[in-house]
Amino acid sequence: MGTLFEPSTESGREALAALLAAPQRALVALDFDGTLADIVPDPERARAHPDAVPALAALAPQVASVAIVTGRPAGVAVRYGGLAGVPGLEHLVVLGHYGAERWEAVTGTVRAPAPHPGIAAARAELPGVLDAHGAWRGTWVEEKGQAVAVHTRRSSDPQAAFDALCAPLAELAARHGLILEPGRLVLELRPPGVDKGVALADYVREIGATCVVYAGDDLGDLPAYATVEKLRSDGVPGLLVCSGTAVPELAEKADLPLAGPAEVAAFLGWLADAVAAAGQPGEGAGQ
Repeated sequence: MGTLFEPSTESGREALAALLAAPQRALVALDFDGTLADIVPDPERARAHPDAVPALAALAPQVASVAIVTGRPAGVAVRYGGLAGVPGLEHLVVLGHYGAERWEAVTGTVRAPAPHPGIAAARAELPGVLDAHGAWRGTWVEEKGQAVAVHTRRSSDPQAAFDALCAPLAELAARHGLILEPGRLVLELRPPGVDKGVALADYVREIGATCVVYAGDDLGDLPAYATVEKLRSDGVPGLLVCSGTAVPELAEKADLPLAGPAEVAAFLGWLADAVAAAGQPGEGAGQ
């Protein structure tokens, strides 16, 4: 194809060609942390890369839909991303808590179910579990409403703290009907039956997308990758983008490995220009 961002696989090249041929039927879905925003020691300080939102705003009106699929609460991703009230993103959708929550720019509101009762119970036990395993100092507990996460990035030995907590937090999750989702120096306890793959598949069906791009960076994105692979087997072209190389399980499956959020933003900007050059204005998803 000879493009600036040429996928390394035939499946990826076919998906990019399909998107450029019919962008009005394409969905571009992306993770937030590590994909649109750099990973930082304090998750509360995460912000979208300066080039990411302008690139999304240029691309969104030309495709069926742009969606952010994140483990964060939807409203938090919107705030940290600076995504509300942006011209061009009037129809943006943010699927938060792995799809359990949904924010739509057209309404500016979040729809969410009641939290799983196991979250409150597990949260109450967390201090004792962390203390019992010598991991209280340096760990940071993130309250996420529909989930609770333990970050070890601030510990004196982040990987050792992560490894030491995997088993006890898995036991804690199981006691309260939850699952444990590992990430990059973070362990999240959340309800079962909800993941990025389910959220992505449901949204693809909802808007009738005939081509999908998904970009992620962490283990929690593997279910979304699996959904794209399933869509491919059903004849729906899909492009898998990986932000960074910190998670080999993801990078090895990617059609288009990128260095991190700065390069993801550059790709989105390039894609917006390429679609415009192809002369195919978008008509989908109310845009």
